[in-house]
Amino acid sequence: MAEGKFVAYYRVSTAKQGRSGLGLEAQREAVGSFLNGGRWKLLGEFTEVESGKRNDRPELDRALELCRLTGATLLIAKLDRLSRNAAFLLKLRDDGVNFVAVDMPNANRLTVGIMAVIAEDERERISARTKAALEAAKARGTRLGNPMGFNGQVFREGGRAAKDRADHYADKVGPIVKRLQNERLSFGAIARRLTELNVCTARGGAWTAQAVKNVLVRINPAT
Repeated sequence: MAEGKFVAYYRVSTAKQGRSGLGLEAQREAVGSFLNGGRWKLLGEFTEVESGKRNDRPELDRALELCRLTGATLLIAKLDRLSRNAAFLLKLRDDGVNFVAVDMPNANRLTVGIMAVIAEDERERISARTKAALEAAKARGTRLGNPMGFNGQVFREGGRAAKDRADHYADKVGPIVKRLQNERLSFGAIARRLTELNVCTARGGAWTAQAVKNVLVRINPAT
């Protein structure tokens, strides 16, 4: 049961979507359901219209400012739609304003910090993989787009790059996995906890007990 002062924050991806209410109405209904019952007051509602090409969010800034001035809690309708945006997540983590995500009510600063690390790592890996592939092809004189230019050496190079990426990712999520292991959780329980936190594996998939074990082996071969 919700109690206190709240400021609602919605997000739509296009101006057309914002005008039509597509997606926005569902977010408002979700906020209304969350606030149903209890003693609460909704001080304001802010709707961000994003193109996906910029990280500045003036409506979020206004919502956060109102929260700071009034001591209200920021109420986010759908955090999962922003889970791959590191800039948003870091701002949310570092601003100091209390927040609640309707679709992820257990999310906290630790959660969004983890999500930001994952989002930034994914962005870096995509960029590095694309750049490395183009440079390697160019160095071999391979005509881009010609599959006949690939050979066993290319696949071996790709395998080494994949291993390096997996090791790099394990270094980032390893401390989180170790902390959960120190709580005497089984590999399966750790996998479920990571899934609940919306943390993906290095390949973007779901966690399994074996995936958890693989991370621990990478950061500590004696595990």
